Parts: sequence; structure tokens; C-alpha cells
Amino acid sequence: MRAWRQHRGYTLEQAAEMIGTTHATLSRIERGKLSYTQPLLEAAADAYRCEPADLIIRDPTQTDAIWSIWDQIDPVQRDQAAKVLQAFKKAG
Repeated sequence: MRAWRQHRGYTLEQAAEMIGTTHATLSRIERGKLSYTQPLLEAAADAYRCEPADLIIRDPTQTDAIWSIWDQIDPVQRDQAAKVLQAFKKAG
């Protein structure tokens, strides 16, 4: 979650206010000292403009990662991109 907060340019205090928690609690969650809850994860995703799963599995700084590239493809062209990826999968 810290990577996403920093990627969006928020201070701990700004993010905590947007999410509806304290900066101390958010800091503990980012450091793995406190577990997150589903509502907090969803609030953080809204604040960081991403999906809740992104906060757990994606590094926003990896702009060449497949999901980052996918996000940059026009939604109309995603079907074609998926077919190309399926062809690579079958060929491998």
C-alpha cells in the first residue's frame, strides 16, 4: 500500500484523511504491523484510484509490467490484445 500512496504523491497524513483512518494506523498497516480490513482496502483503493487487488499484487512503479500495459490499451482494443496473448499462450 505504501508504494501506491507514494506513487500518487500523498503524505501519510493526506492518505489517512482520505481513507478515514489515522496516520498512525495507516503507517502500521503499511509496515505490516497491523492487518488491513476489507473496508480499509476498498477506501484506500478509492483514494489511490486503483482496484483493491492492485494494492496487494501490483507495483505501480513497474510501468512495463503486463497489467500496466493493459491499463494503457484502449478498452476497444483490449479484445484484440487478449487474442494476441492467447496466441502466444498456445504457441508456448
